[in-house]
Amino acid sequence: MKREALLYDRLDGTTVRCRVCQWECRIADGKLGACRTRVNEGGTLYTLLYGEASSVNVDPIEKKPLFHFYPGSQVFSLGTWGCNFRCRHCQNWQISYARPGERGWVVQGEYQGRGQTITPRETVSLAKRYGCRGIAWTYNEPGIWLEQTLETAQLAREAGLYTVYVTNGYISRESLDLIGPFLDCYRVDIKGFTDRAYRDLARVVRWRGILDSAERARHRWGMHVEVVTNVVPTVNDDDEQLTSIAMWIRDSLGPETPWHVTRFFPHAEMSHLAPTPVQTLLRARKIGMETGLQFVYVGNVAIRGTEDTICPSCHQRVILRFGYHTNLEGVASGGYCRHCGAALNLRGC
Repeated sequence: MKREALLYDRLDGTTVRCRVCQWECRIADGKLGACRTRVNEGGTLYTLLYGEASSVNVDPIEKKPLFHFYPGSQVFSLGTWGCNFRCRHCQNWQISYARPGERGWVVQGEYQGRGQTITPRETVSLAKRYGCRGIAWTYNEPGIWLEQTLETAQLAREAGLYTVYVTNGYISRESLDLIGPFLDCYRVDIKGFTDRAYRDLARVVRWRGILDSAERARHRWGMHVEVVTNVVPTVNDDDEQLTSIAMWIRDSLGPETPWHVTRFFPHAEMSHLAPTPVQTLLRARKIGMETGLQFVYVGNVAIRGTEDTICPSCHQRVILRFGYHTNLEGVASGGYCRHCGAALNLRGC
């Protein structure tokens, strides 16, 4: 559904500048922005995404992955089409690579249809009907769905539901500040820590603004933040990058911030690479913990104990995880260790 965009400038003639994400696309009349979901028509910028959902599901919050935010809860999860990145290894490429076509949405030249229509009010109603504690915008980049997510987040706040962005972090400061008062959790991907890694994986060069946005989400808006790095062989699996990511998390977000290092599997344009070796993931976890991070988890592969939460003070296990089963065996009310009383950076306990 087409609707006028919230954040853009009218420039000379009929050209506009979109301000939704850090691309700040300058868009000529009749053209699309980098996300391929915003179109300039005669000097007015429109989003093509309002009400358009590609996927709607009830998920465990741990699937995002989020381990310290309302653990064990169910979250109403939905995504739309397109993305402002073009990640070569995207596991949801069928929806994130989508672009507007004459008959609807096209994926790799094949018509896919328009998914389903859902309004912000329907989203909140369905979340409550299915017993969800909150709403997560996920599966593709939620920042390009600003008009929809902002309106829904405002209604969710009134309804007592939590809200989550599962994001690549390329949101503009203006967008972040617009939705910041209504967004509770910011689960951000940090894909690497060099120009080459971001260029190779996502075709992005100016990536340090992603770090700024995560810091602002944490410190300006008080959001709960968790970081994910999908460890890709030959691209971001070297000790220098992994150490740099861990140090940035420690120094800029806080050592209590969870870091998820996840296994890469061949997808999309990187189907020629092998999955990440288990030893690489264990090495990344060791680097994170030796750097001073209190909670480092290994994902996308079953390695006993690497998804459990261990108290950083008394070293007792406080949360047991197996698949998406979560047992808060050692957590006291308020998110403290039942054994020693240490704070565990848990929300919603």
